[in-house]
Amino acid sequence: MIDLKQLTYFVAVAESGSFTQAARSLHITQPSLSKMVRLLEEDLGVQLIDRSAKKIELTDAGRSILHSAKGILQSVELMTSELEEVTSLQKGTLRLGIPPMTGGYFLPSIIESFLTEYPNIRLHVLEQGGKSLEGDVLQGELDFSLVILPVKDESRFHILPCVHEDLHLVVHAGHRLASRDAVTLKQLEDEPFIMFREDFTLHHLIKERCEAAGFEPRIVFESSQWDFMTEMVAAKYGITLLPEGVCRRLDSRRFASVPVVRPSIPWRLSMIWRKDKYMSFAAREWVRLMEAKVTPPAAEDE
Repeated sequence: MIDLKQLTYFVAVAESGSFTQAARSLHITQPSLSKMVRLLEEDLGVQLIDRSAKKIELTDAGRSILHSAKGILQSVELMTSELEEVTSLQKGTLRLGIPPMTGGYFLPSIIESFLTEYPNIRLHVLEQGGKSLEGDVLQGELDFSLVILPVKDESRFHILPCVHEDLHLVVHAGHRLASRDAVTLKQLEDEPFIMFREDFTLHHLIKERCEAAGFEPRIVFESSQWDFMTEMVAAKYGITLLPEGVCRRLDSRRFASVPVVRPSIPWRLSMIWRKDKYMSFAAREWVRLMEAKVTPPAAEDE
């Protein structure tokens, strides 16, 4: 008899391409995972995975079963969610991910409004790097996340634009560029860069723009906290690039914020959620409130 756990484990292996990665994401041991997949193969009477190569590959039967298994699991998720909504109207839990820097923009007032209107809905907020948040939404670990565009699998998400700003150069008040009206990215070629860690979208965005300008940024320090990064700037350890809204909070006696031009670096903050995921009552109300409270950024000039 095939059970849902077997299908869940098989789908995890197929999508990750690795028993090791799948076991880690499922929080079980690799031998236990391998045993469950073999039991599924025995129950079906077919081999689903070719284990002879270094990297596992699905057989023809495996590819067929994968499509069906995903449909079954989505149907079960939908059924469970619908039942939960019927039995607990205006209750539930929402899981929201945010990258650093974004919380103070507009989110506290929206959370306050939401919880005032729906006090029985629990809202869990997780702060971490944007790359991790995107994956957590796809894996179902989060219902929504604020992320910096672009995202990798954009076609799989609903996207609600929230904030559109440009990145500014942040230097200590005595820096040679502190009095400039604007700087080009190329002028920063010889500067030591203080950056967010690699699991942050902003890390890759800045690095790609520097490479397009003809140089590799010399990264001397990486962090997950923008306030720690600015303190390192104040200590004359390097420069950093942060959104306009964050720069406005900095002490002008200690820091200078300078627009970056030719090219500018856009910082586009949006909320994402999966297109194929069932929307609970709580989720639908969260989207409704976000759409009402957030003014969509103006379209970018061509």
